[in-house]
Amino acid sequence: MQESIPPETSPSNPAQEPFDLGSCTLDSGDHDTPFSNALRQLDEAAAVIGLDPAVLELLRWPMRELHVTMPVRMDDGKTRIFHGFRVQYNDARGPNKGGIRFHPEETIDTVRALAAWMTWKTAVLDIPLGGGKGGVVCDPKSMSTGELERLSRSYIRQVGRILGIEKDVPAPDVYTTPQIMAWMADEYSFMQGYNDFGVTTGKPVAIGGSLGRGDATARGGIICIREAARTLGIDLHGATAAINGYGNAGSFAHKLSVELLGMKVVAVSDSRGGIFNADGLDHAAVTEYKQRTGSVTGFPGSKPLTNGDLLELDVTALIPAALEGEISCRNASKIRARIVAELANGPTTPDADQVLRKKGIYMIPDLLCNAGGVTVSYFEMVQNTSGWYWEEEAVHRQLEKKMTAAFKAVHETALRHDVGNRVAAMIVAVRRVEEAIRLRGWV
Repeated sequence: MQESIPPETSPSNPAQEPFDLGSCTLDSGDHDTPFSNALRQLDEAAAVIGLDPAVLELLRWPMRELHVTMPVRMDDGKTRIFHGFRVQYNDARGPNKGGIRFHPEETIDTVRALAAWMTWKTAVLDIPLGGGKGGVVCDPKSMSTGELERLSRSYIRQVGRILGIEKDVPAPDVYTTPQIMAWMADEYSFMQGYNDFGVTTGKPVAIGGSLGRGDATARGGIICIREAARTLGIDLHGATAAINGYGNAGSFAHKLSVELLGMKVVAVSDSRGGIFNADGLDHAAVTEYKQRTGSVTGFPGSKPLTNGDLLELDVTALIPAALEGEISCRNASKIRARIVAELANGPTTPDADQVLRKKGIYMIPDLLCNAGGVTVSYFEMVQNTSGWYWEEEAVHRQLEKKMTAAFKAVHETALRHDVGNRVAAMIVAVRRVEEAIRLRGWV
């Protein structure tokens, strides 16, 4: 059993020449907000393709956003006031789609950025949806089940007027679950006076959820890693992976990278820290341990390491699956993975992105890599509308088709314009949204 990080893998022994950061310094943009980073990505793609200024100006702003205030009765009998948001960024291609986050540090800026990224993500996957996002400022880890239910229902009572399968359909995101989606769908149905479970996706299967939704985000990312390895000529059998973030996406990425690709996951982490074992970590054992203790830290037979150390490991695939800004000018020059697969939203800052490209690291951007979730959410919408529910194999088959087609479109665009994959994904998305805008006569 591995008891320590070997020198050739340890972040403290990078085994590489000093790297020229160029313009990537701690003052060069790492302090920008998520939404300003999203706009920088849009502007870069717009400059490459010479986007019409009027279209660009339209795409730089959310089309609408709602701020809500919610009184919630707590278990101790006191009432607490919570604040939340719903942003509908652009619905030129169809109804808005995007998750709801419960997080103590949620901000309208982050929700705007995520709504923008959802707009581009649905366009990259070529599904007929726009982009939305929601958030509530709260600490779900400190709340009881009853308090979470009352908060979830209160949120829907406030934002339900702008939701619906023809308008805007939320889904789970950070610290929200299928159960929370079920409560929200039930509350919305009560408001309408009839069952309307299609208002949310990511629901339990018993009330209209889709088979294959649970691991969809991770499965889509694993498909992308497989396609990237084929492009680069890398044999993934026995290749190493490290996963930053061990929630739903990160945990399933661990499971599927082993089962589908034959990889060896040597490190994983959550908000409390990380663990390392050069011989590989067993998914079932780590998952059971985290469910029992609340964290992966202290897992028997593993070596502790920080989240920062994990990001700098010498592995074939690095999978950031936590929050925004994990890879920045502070650590970009130390990243040594051959492939970075962004299962999180916005884990790499724009300046760090440039550093990784100079280093020859193959980036699978979030707009593509984590789009499996919204793709199967779209499949769920189709099933809810038609009343015809698919077998899990059919969901996997359709997801495979969508992800491989999107990967090909992004890769070919990157080669055509001699840009990185993130800019290429933005180009694919912006062109598709622009086409819808023009056909509808908005510009």
